[in-house]
Amino acid sequence: MPRESPTETSTNREFPKQLDLAQVCIYGLSILSVGIFLFLPFFNLLHPSPWQRLIGTIHSFGSLLATVVAVYTGHLAFPLLRGSAKILPQVRTLTFWATSIAFLAIATGNWAYMRFNADLSFGGGRAWLKENSPLVPSVLSNYHKFSGLFILPIGAACAWILWTYGDAILEKQHRVVLSATCVALMGMMFFAMGDFVTGFGMAKIRAL
Repeated sequence: MPRESPTETSTNREFPKQLDLAQVCIYGLSILSVGIFLFLPFFNLLHPSPWQRLIGTIHSFGSLLATVVAVYTGHLAFPLLRGSAKILPQVRTLTFWATSIAFLAIATGNWAYMRFNADLSFGGGRAWLKENSPLVPSVLSNYHKFSGLFILPIGAACAWILWTYGDAILEKQHRVVLSATCVALMGMMFFAMGDFVTGFGMAKIRAL
């Protein structure tokens, strides 16, 4: 077997392989993109409204975190539906955390909703939108409210099923239960994305 010359050895050590360089770029850009995305709620701290700076920042961060975890869990439901056993413990844990964080997002959302429903004389967002853009409270607001509430029961039911059945859910006789659970996790991902987008859109039109 031919040996590498000293020149080839030094070149290999000096310049990384193309695959390694691509992996570094992909991971670096992914981490940077996630960091910028997670920084999004903190722009509320620059808002002139004190309510938006306080309630808006807390609720935005909770909603964003709940959306990220729910979407990642929903993506893992696709290989789980095909019977991938190695990701089952991860899906089980993520479903529990997605449900728990969604509960915190809903709790902070109810706090923000109290301010949103204030009278027009107090600068309430809902009353202002009814006067200036009636389509927003009648469509976007209701979709935002109910889509967020769907996440909690779906996540709680999926978490209970995954923890109750354990590894036995991958067995052939439980195929229907596994399929229903995976489809429900995909639905939770859909509702989480819709909830975040509509809430972010309403905040751009009229903040707290």
